[in-house]
Amino acid sequence: MYAILVTGGKQYRVMQGETLRVEKLDAEVGKEITFDTLLMLGDENGITLGDALKGATVTATVKSQARADKVRIIKFRRRKHHMKQQGHRQYYTEIEITGIAGGSKK
Repeated sequence: MYAILVTGGKQYRVMQGETLRVEKLDAEVGKEITFDTLLMLGDENGITLGDALKGATVTATVKSQARADKVRIIKFRRRKHHMKQQGHRQYYTEIEITGIAGGSKK
């Protein structure tokens, strides 16, 4: 069984047991999180969309909170003696999917 969930403005296709990095969530390491904004559920019988997803959830455990590798931003104009540098490290939360519970079946 798999699900497509929305968190941090992005969509992720997840299955039970997967580990993935999502935008930073306010949760402590080891805590369990429930995602209820699902777009689709899929299993061997087909897919479920729309109103049939009411009550469907994905549960996950927070494994770590960290920062990604540095991204270098350079703005350069040739022959103008102009160069501007900046760096950025994005915060992320690493989660492990522990369960997918289906919604109401019609």
